[in-house]
Amino acid sequence: MKEVWDLYDSKRNKTGYTVERGKTIPEGFYHLVVSVWIINNRGEFLLSQRHPDKSYPLRWECTGGAVLSGEDSLDGALREVNEELGIILNPKDGRRISRICREQTRDLYDVWVFY
Repeated sequence: MKEVWDLYDSKRNKTGYTVERGKTIPEGFYHLVVSVWIINNRGEFLLSQRHPDKSYPLRWECTGGAVLSGEDSLDGALREVNEELGIILNPKDGRRISRICREQTRDLYDVWVFY
């Protein structure tokens, strides 16, 4: 199945347009991306190792990825953690700690933290 992303303007308003993963994002449009930091009660971060066939093979990373069409930032964060780690997080335990617009990668990047 194709992965489809909603497109936003720089102020995070949905535009009504979508784009398939791998296609060029038009100038002035952005897609939503999340990173999820999971921290235990000793202050340690949960990292996962990237698949050997992906870019940056076998590197360690926090979980994250592109938010799918119809999802919001939190929905995307919860889905990515479930897909990549098999962990079901309580949405009430999450807090968004960063929101930036990255011109070079044409995305709106959100960082979530869960303890």
